[in-house]
Amino acid sequence: MTLVIMAAGMGSRFGGLKQIEPVGPNGEFIIDYSIYDAIKAGFNKVIFIIKEENYEIFKDTIGKRIENKIEVEYVFQDMKNIPDGINIPKERVKPFGTGHAILSLKGHIDTPFTVINADDFYGADAYKKASQFLSEETSDYAMIGYKIGNTLTENGKVKRGYCEEEEGYLTNLVEASVYSIDGKVKIEPLDGSESFFAKPDTLVSMNMFCLRPDMIDYLDSNFKKFFMDNKDNLLNCEYLMPSLIFERIKKKEVKVRVIDTDSVWMGITYKDDKQLLVDNINKLIEKGIYPKKI
Repeated sequence: MTLVIMAAGMGSRFGGLKQIEPVGPNGEFIIDYSIYDAIKAGFNKVIFIIKEENYEIFKDTIGKRIENKIEVEYVFQDMKNIPDGINIPKERVKPFGTGHAILSLKGHIDTPFTVINADDFYGADAYKKASQFLSEETSDYAMIGYKIGNTLTENGKVKRGYCEEEEGYLTNLVEASVYSIDGKVKIEPLDGSESFFAKPDTLVSMNMFCLRPDMIDYLDSNFKKFFMDNKDNLLNCEYLMPSLIFERIKKKEVKVRVIDTDSVWMGITYKDDKQLLVDNINKLIEKGIYPKKI
């Protein structure tokens, strides 16, 4: 049972490589807590998607801490991994988003898997729900849905996937900036459509999906079209996995089950988020949810 961790982000808003920012009382990283929860839920392999230049620092820090507890593999989200005939501007140094990251798994996995962001603290219940789903005999995909009120930061806007569902299956997914204002949650769609307010218990995507290998094939077959569609925006365009999953939903190629969790998201989107995360982890340790030293 494989957990895929997307860790190739540059941490631009935070100002550094936030995936290895200590947040626990003994220097633990967010990833340490993610893997701890995943192992308890039954996962027995982790694949890190990283930038090749970060390989040594990841292996020397995270790898050596966990390699005796779970099988570990590294794959690289490479800026050279693009279709033939596409010329990327030299100024573009940032990878092409979560779809590009998952495409890096090509040739490395042939079983269903759960994917997460490296810099998000998802909570134990989310991994249990994902593990239960992966153990089922089904062709569905799944998305672990978080109550939007459980995913906000006091320090600014965050990107979330606003969800609409019908009979437990995802019918619409809108990438948006969200934030709290006057006790309400405001949704600002990234496509420029009109903003609106949502109830705190509205479900959103935190990029925790249970996927199957055919998603990698779909990403591969549509990658060149993405570049052709964005030929005038190659400096900023992103190949976003949630949008591509929804594209397949519209084509009736896949069904995505929405599995809700009461877990509270924690993460470091902005520098001021770090102390809040540290304080909250200490509270979870005091409650006995995590040991003092993982």
